[in-house]
Parts: sequence; structure tokens; C-alpha cells
Amino acid sequence: MASIKDVAAEAGVSVATVSRVLNDHPSVSAEARARVLAAVETLGYRPNAVARSLRTDQTHTLGLVISDVMNPYFTELARSVEEEARALGYSVIIGNADERPDLQDHHVRNLLDRRIDGLLVSPTDGGSPLMLDAVRAGTPMVFVDRWIPGVDVPVVRADGRDAVRDLVAHLHGLGHRRLAIIAGPAATTTGRERVEAFREALGAYGLELPDAYIGQGDFQAESGRRVTEGFLDLPEPPEVVFAADNLMALGALDAVRARGLRVPDDLALAAFDDIRWFVHTDPPVTAIAQPTGELGRAAVRALVDRIEGRPGESVTLPARLVVRRSCGEPPAPPEPSPVTNRSQS
Repeated sequence: MASIKDVAAEAGVSVATVSRVLNDHPSVSAEARARVLAAVETLGYRPNAVARSLRTDQTHTLGLVISDVMNPYFTELARSVEEEARALGYSVIIGNADERPDLQDHHVRNLLDRRIDGLLVSPTDGGSPLMLDAVRAGTPMVFVDRWIPGVDVPVVRADGRDAVRDLVAHLHGLGHRRLAIIAGPAATTTGRERVEAFREALGAYGLELPDAYIGQGDFQAESGRRVTEGFLDLPEPPEVVFAADNLMALGALDAVRARGLRVPDDLALAAFDDIRWFVHTDPPVTAIAQPTGELGRAAVRALVDRIEGRPGESVTLPARLVVRRSCGEPPAPPEPSPVTNRSQS
């Protein structure tokens, strides 16, 4: 592998001149710069990233800890984070917390040990002493999708309250009155927020959310199946199940089919977090879609701002309702009244 001395010898300049060219220093003549760049190309020279990070105290690397890499929402989020980071000159190291606080902290600790420049996290619980210590130590950090209340860190997230209200309006318009929810973990902000939004939206129509219609899930498909089975065993089962994430919705769909029942004939189904699979299920699932790609890109920009000494702003983007057939077909419009033509005498 060629060294910086090899480049200097090939270009006929000093090592210091090569260094200035590689660091885009202005005090190099155009002719010398061209010779150095030609030598770099000829020799296939690549700067030593570790040595450069020691000199500049930057690695141009971001850490991303996501809650569950198997969840298509977080997979898409990670992809958009990597694309935006690459466009801004950063690489990304990803850790999968698998919805486990201990595994989350394991990844955070490893990333900090690798001297990342900043950290993006979707917290799996309401507080992590390790992350709080990192914030106090000045580590640039941004929360994405979820957050830890009271921590002075920018949050990039989607606001689903309007979309949940639109969903309940849609369900009410279809004649549904007994609505249940599969909730996410109460330790997460999204788990609590979606239940609160659903309860408020029901209240606007004079509907209640009884305890029997709140099933505790964990953002995993198995919990969606288990909770839905419990709903179906109630003396008065709900007419609709709203799953607070996409994997729990798939588990709910499995539970309905295992009973020989059909969606939406026997039980209507809706989900938070739209995914491409929902178009291909039978029937296609009504879901609340978050602007996942925009969230990932905005989170990277906010983190890079903090790394480079700018404030880094919180960003809240709206979610939207995507209506499909899993909650029932809207009633057909009334037939127009026949028009009687009267002949004039």
C-alpha cells in the first residue's frame, strides 16, 4: 500500500505539500496540487483514517442504535440515515437493540469506545444512565422516532395524533363502535403516546376505551397474536383492533386466521407504521404511515449540526392515514333519485 512519502516522491514535492493538498489547504499552487492528485491516482493512495482521526479528533463516523432491525420501519430508517450520512461525508455503524435496554446500552458503549463523532438513538426504554452520562459528557446525540423525556437532546419524530383522529373518524364512519388497541411498551414514548392519542380520538365521538380493550404488547409479532387471541375470547369482543406497530398487526392477522375468521368480516384491523407488505396482505391493511425517509435524513442533518458546533434542531413531521380494505368497505352512496320529465301541455 502506497504511503504519503511515496506520493510525495512521485509528485516531486514535500510530504508537507501532499498533506496540505489532501486537507484542501489553500496555500498550494494549482500546478503542485495537480501533480499530487495525479500521484494519488497513479499509486492508489488512501489516507490512513485512524491516523487522521487522531490528528483531527474526528472519525467522520456516526453511530445508529435502532430498536429492532427486523422491523421494516427501522430498516428503512437505517437506510435513509446511511444515505444522508454518506452524502455529508460520514459513515455509519449500526447497532440493533432488539427492543432490549441491556443490548441498547451494549451498543452505545461500543460505539462510544470507537470514538464516533455523534450518536443517533431510538431508545428502547424511558432512561439509560449510560446515555445520560454521554449527553452530560458532551457527546453529540439526537433521538429519532422515540425519545427520553427531560433530556436536552434534539428529537426527530413523526406526530401521529392527527392521523389517529383520522383513523377513528374513518372507523366511526364505517359503523364501528367497539375499538381496541394493542399497545406498545409503556416504557417507550411511542408506546404511551399512541394509546393516549387513540383514547382522545375515541372520546371525541363519545366512545370509551375500557381496560379490557387495551392489550399490552411489545412491538413484536408474537405479542400481537397473543393480545388478539385475548380480545377474541372476551364475552363481547371488539369490532376493530388497532395495532400500535406493524409487526403486532401481522401477529393480529395471524391470530384471526388461526381461528378460521376473516378480516374485516369478523374483526377489522388497522396498524400504526405502514409497510410495503400491507399492500400484499389479504385484505390490504389500513395503516398510519410515517415519513420514514425524511425522518432519517432530518436526524442525520440535526446530528451533523451538533457535531459541527451548530444547535441542531428538533423536527416533528406529520404522519398520515392510508385507507385500505382491512376495516371494511365504505357504504355505497345512495342511488340518485329518478328525474321525472313532465311534458308541457
